[in-house]
Amino acid sequence: MNKFFQLLVVIIFLVSSLSIFAIEMSTEEIIKGRKAMFKQNYSYAKKMSAAIKKDDKEMITGLAIKMSENYKKLIEYFPDDSKSGFKTEARPTIWEKKEEFNALMKKAANEANDFSMMVNNLMGDELKDTQKKMIWSQCKSCHEKFRMPH
Repeated sequence: MNKFFQLLVVIIFLVSSLSIFAIEMSTEEIIKGRKAMFKQNYSYAKKMSAAIKKDDKEMITGLAIKMSENYKKLIEYFPDDSKSGFKTEARPTIWEKKEEFNALMKKAANEANDFSMMVNNLMGDELKDTQKKMIWSQCKSCHEKFRMPH
C-alpha cells in the first residue's frame, strides 16, 4: 500500500508538472502571438473604417471591444527573452522603457473601449474623426517609438 501511495504521488506530480509547462509559451509562440494580435488589431481598425462608411455601429462597437481586449493581453507578450528572433519588429526600447510601453498599451485599450461606448452618439465625419483620434493615433504613437521601420 505504501509503494502504491508513493507511486500515486509521483504520477500526480508529473502530470501537474507537465500541465504547468504546457501553459508556458515558447519564445517563438510569444513573438508570433503578439505579431498576430497586432495584425488582427490593424485588420479590426480597417474593418472599422469600412463599417463607419456603412454606418454599421454594431460592427464598429464589436471591433473596438475586440481591439481593447487584444491590447490588454499584449502587455504579457513582451517578456525579456523575446527581444529578438522570429522576424520580430519590436525595438529594444520596449524593454528599456517598459513602463512607458505598458502605459501606451493600456491607453490604447482604454481608448478603444471608450470609443466603443461613444459610437452610438456619433455620426458621419464626427465618427470617422473620433476613430482617427482614438484608434489610429494610438497605433502611430506606439509605432514611432517601439516598432522597427518596415
